[in-house]
Amino acid sequence: MILNPPETQSKSKPPPKQSHRFASPLITSKLVWTASRKRPRGTLQTQRSSSRSPFNATIGKVIKAFNESELLKAAAKDPRTSKALDNCKELMNYSLDDLRAAIRSLGVFDISKLDELIDDIMTWLSGSLTYQETCIDGFEGTEGDTSEKMKKALEGAHELTSNLLAIINEISSVLSSFDLPFLNRRLLSEETPEEMEIPGWVTPERRSLMEESIDSLKPNVTVAKDGSGQYKTINEALAAVPKKKNETFVIYIKEGVYEEYVLIEKSMWFLVMMGDGATKTVIKGNKNFIDGTPTFKTATVAVTSECFMAKDIGFVNTAGPEKHQAVALRVQSDRSIFYRCQMDGYQDTLYTHTYRQFYRECTISGTIDFIFGNSAVVFQNCKMVLRKPMDNQRNIVTAQGRKDRHERTAIIIQNCTITSEADYFPLRAKLPSYLGRPWKEYSRTFILQSQIDEIIHPDGWLPWTGDFGLRTCFYTEFDNRGPGAAKDKRVQWRGVKTITEEHAQKFTAARFIQGDRWIKGSGVPYTPGLLPVGSASN
Repeated sequence: MILNPPETQSKSKPPPKQSHRFASPLITSKLVWTASRKRPRGTLQTQRSSSRSPFNATIGKVIKAFNESELLKAAAKDPRTSKALDNCKELMNYSLDDLRAAIRSLGVFDISKLDELIDDIMTWLSGSLTYQETCIDGFEGTEGDTSEKMKKALEGAHELTSNLLAIINEISSVLSSFDLPFLNRRLLSEETPEEMEIPGWVTPERRSLMEESIDSLKPNVTVAKDGSGQYKTINEALAAVPKKKNETFVIYIKEGVYEEYVLIEKSMWFLVMMGDGATKTVIKGNKNFIDGTPTFKTATVAVTSECFMAKDIGFVNTAGPEKHQAVALRVQSDRSIFYRCQMDGYQDTLYTHTYRQFYRECTISGTIDFIFGNSAVVFQNCKMVLRKPMDNQRNIVTAQGRKDRHERTAIIIQNCTITSEADYFPLRAKLPSYLGRPWKEYSRTFILQSQIDEIIHPDGWLPWTGDFGLRTCFYTEFDNRGPGAAKDKRVQWRGVKTITEEHAQKFTAARFIQGDRWIKGSGVPYTPGLLPVGSASN
């Protein structure tokens, strides 16, 4: 299958609410200026058309890379290489969807929501770039030169997407320097109930969800292994989910261990899954890298739809430490919420792949890089549990994958507890544990107001390999507590920073992932900013 140049419309994302909308001359002129520096004289277009030109050029490069993957697959003899190329095709489609979403948003929009538009575009562009990078990552352990060929094929797409990120980031910086009424962000947490505005993307059905507690939701369908529901498996229930509908659909999964691989498809908008408890309703699998599955495809559960919510469910990969990468949950769902859930595994347990994500009162267990990815993700009041690794291994809590310095992505751990299972604690000196390591060049992780038990090595942070990322990463700890929180012996890399309270506030849920717009009314407990400094506790 060879892709042709796409239409600018895509049906993969929920349509925005129509409102008073205006063309964007400032954004348009900046994009036109950048795109036309290499354009021959005499080829001026209309503003609206020109504003889309850089995006369409980028889309063309992604399509070219997609088609190259098709040709390379035909020649691939190594099974791992063939699987990696299959992943690339899927990932290029995700990348294209994000670029098309950005194009749709750029034509006309509600000028009073310009800040929301910029946040969305930056999210989509970061996602698009991450999918391109994930394609390359998938060639780990493959034979031959296909990896280098695919990397070469993606160079143009990567460069143009990176340029678009830089442009939108610059526009955002310029606009924020002006005293424009519609850019004076008022956090919803500071407004009275009468002033609170439900964001434009929220449908009437979703508005109802935001106005009632998640605990009071009534299921549309019930899954029960004993036959007491409409379905016995989760996948049977998912087949009944309406596609691309602007309505909340609730699946209640009764207590039981469900041994199945679950994909929440992009067309399953506004899906909510609720169980009987994170250790009672459990979805379990064991796919892993050693047995031949690419990391991206090892997930027991993968979520690709927007505005997904899960409550009281366990996600488990039982492959074990000897099987290396084995994902329990992969999330590429914008504005997704996980409440009172549990993710258990060893290496690469939770793949927070892309977009804006929020985790509250969840437990995540693992060994190596067990929280990783390139989303904009906030963990609040969660528990990170280190497990016993293999004898030749070290534990690392996070491996954040920010490739480009303009991506608005990071792992934020706030008011959480970093601890360990009992059988690991006596081995902590022999098999040390670290807060994180730089998976990509601009890796960014914040540990805020959290309890760090006596299981983290005094160095705090671990190199990936050599001096890679040590100068360009951004790692910081602010207002933490516990015997593992002392910073006097931390590594002295340029990328390990000391920040102020004001700086830390910028990376809390309300400001970093615009949480007041989509978390606050969900019924899930939510702290928009920092707790009073020095008072954080679970």
